[in-house]
Amino acid sequence: MATQPLTTSKQNQTVEDKIRRLRELYADAPEVARTALENLIEGMKASLGSEQKARLERASINGRIGLRQGKVSELTVILNLLPGGANRIRAALETGSTNADKIGTLHDMRYALFDNDTKILFCTTYDTEWDPYINDFATQVPDDLDVVFGNCEGWPGIRSPEIKDWIVKHQIQADGWYVAHPDLTVAEAGRLKRIGKAVDEFLDKVG
Repeated sequence: MATQPLTTSKQNQTVEDKIRRLRELYADAPEVARTALENLIEGMKASLGSEQKARLERASINGRIGLRQGKVSELTVILNLLPGGANRIRAALETGSTNADKIGTLHDMRYALFDNDTKILFCTTYDTEWDPYINDFATQVPDDLDVVFGNCEGWPGIRSPEIKDWIVKHQIQADGWYVAHPDLTVAEAGRLKRIGKAVDEFLDKVG
């Protein structure tokens, strides 16, 4: 039997159910949070009913996790550090040396040391699927990864055949995530930037 399209009334009911649940959860929240929620309710209703909300999906393939919006996916990992690891990582990162530009699908990545320098948070956003992205790190910038994550408990090395399963074991999926331009890959964004620059130069000449 063919699946019937979701009716407008059912969509609205779903939105109202979620808003009702939100208000129930925030009933005993601090006043500042309750007030903020009421200020945001109308925008939340619009977002829940929009196509953009539907674009936020799991990037789960072959057991991989993470969220995806359009062409962009996220990866978040929290790891325990070895003794002295935080100081070594900071010293390495402070050199500013990076080969990240070699990863043509990388939008951004960031490190944060916390919990009295006992843990590290690694967040990144990227194009393509999960496995090719990890492959790029292993083949293009392996030492950049190992010099940081070699200071983490159990890190097998980015070249290790066990690395993907190890990352999955420590990866967590984001609960909230915003992407300004989810339909643009890194290459497409770069091309638009070059076109914009060329247009500006042309207008300067003819102006």
